[in-house]
Amino acid sequence: MKKQLRQENHQKIAIVTGGASGIGLSIARKFTNNGIYTIIIGRDKKKLDTAVDDMKPLAECIVCDLSQLNCISHFISEIMDKHHHIDILVNNAGINLKKSMIEVSDEEFQKIILTNLTSVFALSREVAKIMLKQKSGCILNISSMSAHYGLPKVIAYTASKAGIEGLTRGMAVELSPFGIRVNCIAPGFIRTEMSSSALDKDPERKQKVLSRTPMGKLGMPEDIAKAALFLVSDNASFITGTVLPVDGGNVIGF
Repeated sequence: MKKQLRQENHQKIAIVTGGASGIGLSIARKFTNNGIYTIIIGRDKKKLDTAVDDMKPLAECIVCDLSQLNCISHFISEIMDKHHHIDILVNNAGINLKKSMIEVSDEEFQKIILTNLTSVFALSREVAKIMLKQKSGCILNISSMSAHYGLPKVIAYTASKAGIEGLTRGMAVELSPFGIRVNCIAPGFIRTEMSSSALDKDPERKQKVLSRTPMGKLGMPEDIAKAALFLVSDNASFITGTVLPVDGGNVIGF
């Protein structure tokens, strides 16, 4: 009876990278609204503090540039010292570069890969060490429809997101036998401040996006957040290694 009571009172601890804005913030809010204590990671302290104020008392933030790989093990140790377990990791942080392939320098390409892929591996590895000891946990990666078909002028971003989906399957095969599920969401065109500004300035591109999306509209960050909550919940207890498109049908559109 005592053991059962402890399990019922277990406070889940989640980490959401890039959690101060856009999709990451929406996921963090969804988690805290459902009783999950959420630690958001980002580079902008002002944005992080504002986001945490909106989600108190179930949130805190850590300032870290994930491309500085040596900071990862440090903040994971801090989290463990304070909370003693990590139940959920959402790898959402990422950067983009819009430039013709032949104009992308080696340094620019490597910067995207470092931030969007290498840091995801490094953080997942450190969290997986903890989850293996717990014999439980969920890792959720955020990919993109760019991993499913070609998009012009985002070659490094496309490569990084294709890598994320391969990483998802590889981690799932290794970790799932030990009670750790690993899944991925591939968002379509989502209405964030950044995407809305870009599409509103390019009506032709916006029309193309909408015309090949069967549902005929942009998604909302909340759509990704709802899918994220499902995939890290017990309702998805037999789902691992999957990539879930949340895109209004964009990836199958004509």
